[in-house]
Amino acid sequence: MRLTLPPSAPGMRIGLYGGSFDPAHLGHLHVTTTALRRLQLDRVWWLVSPGNPLKDRSRLPPLEERCAQAARVAAHPRIAVTGFEAVLGVRFTVQTLRYLTRRRPDVHFVWIMGADSLATFHRWRGSAEIARLMPIAVIDRPGSTLTPLFAKAARRLSAYRIPEAAAATLAGRRPPAWVFLHGPRSKLSSTAIRARGRGRKPG
Repeated sequence: MRLTLPPSAPGMRIGLYGGSFDPAHLGHLHVTTTALRRLQLDRVWWLVSPGNPLKDRSRLPPLEERCAQAARVAAHPRIAVTGFEAVLGVRFTVQTLRYLTRRRPDVHFVWIMGADSLATFHRWRGSAEIARLMPIAVIDRPGSTLTPLFAKAARRLSAYRIPEAAAATLAGRRPPAWVFLHGPRSKLSSTAIRARGRGRKPG
C-alpha cells in the first residue's frame, strides 16, 4: 500500500474519523453524515487504523480487507477511505494529526469521535496535544449522552466547548475548540456486530 492521501485543496473543511472499522457499519456512516451536515464540512476521511493501542488486535482482519469493506459501506461522494497510517508507520492518533497538519497546513481539519470515545479520551497518548492541533467534534451515541460530558477530558477542556448552535463555525476556529452534537443516534456498534457473527452476546 502506497502512502497517498485523499485529495484536498487549500481552505477545504475536512473531518477526520479514525478507527479500526472492524467492521465498518451504518453507525459509522450516521456519525459521518451528521458531521458533514452539522459542521458544514466539505469532506470526511475515514482513517482505517492498523489497530487501536488500547484494544486487543490479535483478531483484527487485514487492513486491506477492512478498507475495502469500509469503502463499500461509505459509498458517498464526500467520504474518502484511507489506510495511510499503516504506511506512515504511526501507532497513535496524535502522530497522524501532527503529520496531516504539517503536510496540509492550508486545510481546516476537524477530529471527529463518538461520545463513547470522549469518556476515555484522557487515556489517549497525547490527548492534550490533539486538542491543540485541531478542533474536535463529539457525536452523541446511545448510552453516552451524559457520562462523557463529566469525563476527565471534558472537564479539562470545558472552557473551550462551543455552543451546539455554533457547530458550523468549528472548522474555522483556532484550537482548542470542541462541540458536542446531540441528535438522532445509531445503536449499531462494531463490537455488537462481531459478537453476533461469533454467535454470542456482546460483553
